[in-house]
Amino acid sequence: MLRVVLAQPRGFCAGVERAIEIVERALKKYGPPIYVRHEIVHNRHVVENLRTRGAVFVDELDEIPPGAMTIFSAHGVAKRVEQLAAERKLPVIDATCPLVAKVHNEGRRYAGQGREIVLVGHAGHAEVEGTIGQVPGKVHLVQTVDDVATLDVSDPDKLAYITQTTLSVDDTRHIIAALQKRFPTIVGPDVRDICYATQNRQQAVRELASAVDMILVVGSKNSSNSNRLREIGEEFRKLAHLIDG
Repeated sequence: MLRVVLAQPRGFCAGVERAIEIVERALKKYGPPIYVRHEIVHNRHVVENLRTRGAVFVDELDEIPPGAMTIFSAHGVAKRVEQLAAERKLPVIDATCPLVAKVHNEGRRYAGQGREIVLVGHAGHAEVEGTIGQVPGKVHLVQTVDDVATLDVSDPDKLAYITQTTLSVDDTRHIIAALQKRFPTIVGPDVRDICYATQNRQQAVRELASAVDMILVVGSKNSSNSNRLREIGEEFRKLAHLIDG
């Protein structure tokens, strides 16, 4: 007999739910088409559903007609994107996750103290690109503990770190420890600033791994969170697959 066990908690975080609702409300209020810079969330089913209702997903603002209603995704955008939207007089609704916006504010605050910023995150991720583009001054991206050893900074005593919100405490713990060991005076946000939706879902997969033979993560291949959940299943030596539906 096949027994299916559902992870708890599961599903989208509050920031993603909020972003999806913003697009749905905009479609209802202004009518299609509504242009969204980058996928509102890295989930094929959600994106396709919104697309059929009139949402148009674009990579760059120059793909948007003058005056068209524009939404920034939950991942956030760089300052230059905000400025370009203003120059093109695009009416913008910002669906950036409040936790991502908090990281932007922290980065700017540290930069205002004359510190170089170390960002713990994944290269090429939409959130990381937005954060780097929101922080004035030098931002160093580190993805692994090994990256810490090769960091070339101007002043080791004027450093601060921030993290990509979709990384958990467990994902970042060793990297932050390596930063603190190499740069004892580095400052950073409290652990309470992490996205607990990420942490809790990863913990749910760890608990699931002790009770099942195979783990199926319903998510898209371009989702950082979904890929990490699959990896955690494999770390527990379980068959783990990422499936779209």
